[in-house]
Amino acid sequence: MSWLTEVVRPKIRNLLGRRETPDNLWHQCPACQQMLFHRDLERNQKVCPHCGHHLRAEALERLRWTFDEKSFTRIELPKVPLDPLRFRDQKKYTDRLKEARDKTKLDDAVVVAHGTIGGQRAVVAVLAFEFMGGSMGAAVGEGIVAAARLAVLQKAPLIVFTSSGGARMQEGPVSLMQMPRTTIATQLVKEAGLPFIVVLADPTTGGVTASFAMLGDIQIAEPGAMIAFAGARVIEQTVREKLPEGFQRAEYLLDHGILDMVVRRTEMRETLARLIGLLSPKAAIAA
Repeated sequence: MSWLTEVVRPKIRNLLGRRETPDNLWHQCPACQQMLFHRDLERNQKVCPHCGHHLRAEALERLRWTFDEKSFTRIELPKVPLDPLRFRDQKKYTDRLKEARDKTKLDDAVVVAHGTIGGQRAVVAVLAFEFMGGSMGAAVGEGIVAAARLAVLQKAPLIVFTSSGGARMQEGPVSLMQMPRTTIATQLVKEAGLPFIVVLADPTTGGVTASFAMLGDIQIAEPGAMIAFAGARVIEQTVREKLPEGFQRAEYLLDHGILDMVVRRTEMRETLARLIGLLSPKAAIAA
């Protein structure tokens, strides 16, 4: 080792300052295994440019992609008891909530906002899979109810993006009660003559699928999204049969009449704007 490497090089590094490279500049596509630069991925709304695979998106990203630029406002959702059952498994439920809130900067697994889509008013609720798997507890139920009431108040369509593992086990029967509550909330929107549109993202399962997620006037899904109530392995063990290829994927459900359309994420805003125009009461009167 010479004095150049032992003395001069460290001094130069200290003078210039060592720049650490972030470890999240590149992401690997889970479908085609291609490495994707983070800026290119964000520009393409987290859709792989090589194979078209739709990576999972966060709730706030969906709001930005769905509404017109700088046109939406998030609303504050009703507060609910944090731990109604005083549940504890390996950790206290309150500790899990705190960890999820610190990580995601969200209060719970749903965000609600109102604004314009293609210049037309709309209320949008998004389930946040990054928050405890988007599981539906009392807070999510209150969020969907609040979104429905806001849509009726503003006489605007309600759009819900779903991405959830189902009911939140830490809230037990309280979580299960959100299924009829969210179902009633969607009925409020329909009785007001307003469109209710559901966009099912990967994954949408369990109690969310068994309640409001399947009650839309229009059912849309992203390509390749898994949409189910129970897992494929559970179904195979129950019926003792091998399931068809692509079972529980968006394209399979579209072919069997459960969905109305499968829409790429980059085309979702334009599609929603067109549907709002077609389904809104004003459009019906004009026709």
